[in-house]
Amino acid sequence: MAEELTIERVQQLVTRAPYHQWLGLKVVALHDDGIELTATWREEWVVNPDRRYTHGGVLATLVDLGADWAMVRKTGRGVPTIDLRIDYHAVAMPGDLTIRGKVVRMGSQFSTSEARVFDAEGKLLASGRGTYYTAPPKA
Repeated sequence: MAEELTIERVQQLVTRAPYHQWLGLKVVALHDDGIELTATWREEWVVNPDRRYTHGGVLATLVDLGADWAMVRKTGRGVPTIDLRIDYHAVAMPGDLTIRGKVVRMGSQFSTSEARVFDAEGKLLASGRGTYYTAPPKA
């Protein structure tokens, strides 16, 4: 890959998608085997107005994004999800969330990575593992 992938460049890539902008994604750190992001909490995430916890679909999205973008050092881009498995550990109450994604295995066509979502106190809310199509784009 010719272009150096700085945090600023990865932030530009991640937030090209309007959905990612809406989620308030911010790239916090890049590692050789992963990424750390934050998501800015939104009132629209609430699934139960009385209890005020976040919809599980938002947590699943954040796991998928963390696992997907963990491969950015190798691919230079987001990649399509082939399969995704999510485990929920605790309800997410209002507050920004931290997502940590890590590559498990890079393959020539299919790769595996995992991610965890934490609340502001560091409590694990959701985790998961995905398979992604990482073959180079056809010219």
